[in-house]
Amino acid sequence: MDFLEALSRPPLVLGVDPRPELHGREPLAHIRRYTLELLEALASRLAAVKFQLAFFEAMGPEGQGLLWELVSGARVMGLPVIFDGKRGDIGSTAAAYARAYLEAFPGSALTANPYLGLDALEPFFRAASARGGAVFVLAKTTNPGAGFLQDLEVAGRPLYLHLTEALAEAGEAYREGPWSRVGLVAGATAEEAVLAIRALAPHAPLLLPGVGAQGGRPLKGPGLLNSASRALYYPGGRPDLEAALEAAEALLALVE
Repeated sequence: MDFLEALSRPPLVLGVDPRPELHGREPLAHIRRYTLELLEALASRLAAVKFQLAFFEAMGPEGQGLLWELVSGARVMGLPVIFDGKRGDIGSTAAAYARAYLEAFPGSALTANPYLGLDALEPFFRAASARGGAVFVLAKTTNPGAGFLQDLEVAGRPLYLHLTEALAEAGEAYREGPWSRVGLVAGATAEEAVLAIRALAPHAPLLLPGVGAQGGRPLKGPGLLNSASRALYYPGGRPDLEAALEAAEALLALVE
């Protein structure tokens, strides 16, 4: 499986951010069962499944084991996987992160933080290229304090656009056909920013979190991966397989 194949699938990403308190007296067992059932039910409607690493890490060693089980299940179902960890470090540490996710799970993607510079991202880019994966680098987020750095004016335009341009240039070395293995993350609620990023990085896949519960609407266009977590994983604020299927159909109707 090559991650770039996700771009030819329905443009919806399921975000898996499990909260044990919503899963009864045996939460890990219920999370396992519910997630696998949900993946099987939604598989044909998804581009990929995005696992938020922090929620699994917070459950300790058993949570880590659960993550690997669910990732394996997704891959057996033919679903591309995104590890959402926003990793970023230098030298051998970045290379170790790349081995842990991109090399250990060929055809998968990893989110990354660009604050340490492009040289710190190169181990991720190389691993993604070698193993048929992708890297999604944070470009424009929509948390309240994001503008402190991302919108900082530099030479007449916001910093996130300078970053976008640099990543688009770096990504050309990792382009295969119409798409690069170097993608970007932009919040779905910042539609103008998404359009500006797309104009500067026409070959970069764009991961758009925040669809649904955070107020973002799915956006239509090539290479756009609309990611919904609570709206799909916990529709109505709780595990609900039937409601998740209805939510997926409603979101896809806006972009297909």
